Amino acid sequence: MRSIAKKFKARASRRKGTLIIIGGREDKEKDMEILKEIANQTGKAKLVIATIASRVSEEVWHDYKKIFADLGVKNTVHFTIERSEEARDQKNLALFDNVKTIFFTGGDQLKITTKLGGSPILEKIMEIYHTGGVIAGTSAGAAIMGKTMLVGSENAESHKVGNWMMAPGIGFVEDIIVDQHFAQRGRIGRLLGAVALNPGILGIGIDEDTAIIIKDGNFKVIGSNAVYVVDGQKISSTNISEAAAEKTMSMHHVQLHILANSEKFNLKSRKPSR
Repeated sequence: MRSIAKKFKARASRRKGTLIIIGGREDKEKDMEILKEIANQTGKAKLVIATIASRVSEEVWHDYKKIFADLGVKNTVHFTIERSEEARDQKNLALFDNVKTIFFTGGDQLKITTKLGGSPILEKIMEIYHTGGVIAGTSAGAAIMGKTMLVGSENAESHKVGNWMMAPGIGFVEDIIVDQHFAQRGRIGRLLGAVALNPGILGIGIDEDTAIIIKDGNFKVIGSNAVYVVDGQKISSTNISEAAAEKTMSMHHVQLHILANSEKFNLKSRKPSR
């Protein structure tokens, strides 16, 4: 994945693609604001529904295929693989010909990164993004968007120093780390911890049925809940690198922004706006 990121680094300043990063459990029955956004961005073009992360791949594929068909997207194809070698198969690679949008569904984010890492398919996906395509992801599909992603067990002690781990993400966008199901699963502690370890990145926590749309260095919030941005550039002290795993985390002078529907955030200036 590092070689792919390096290959596309020269294109970073002229990216034309759009990212739609969803906190999970998006509305599939009522207003469907988030899924409508993906459908509108896709139009009559081709949409790949990638269910690599899921344990019930076929079921998830059929659910989303019907939803997107009802929203007007008729040209959908299913992509899933069980082994990394399948990401080098020419038949699977051909699924991505003439694609406008790729949608990664939920499950286990490590399945996505380990099966696609270093493959021709991931290279093709990056090319689609850098030439104006749309990359969307929900839950696990959201976690992979940054260069680093959060993984780890769930428990009530998220404020403990050792209650989370990080792994390489896909890296569609620089200098952010995404956490999903955010307020619903009490994940503020692990996002704070990730930012404390690397204050140069922005931590973005996204609630369920909520998404951010990233385009040209800015994002806009859509959906029914909130987005939380943790900025650690002004952290004055933290015990994150010194304390034992079971100790309570300490951080001073961290900045937190909470954004609602239609509010915006500039990733370069690190400033929110209405």
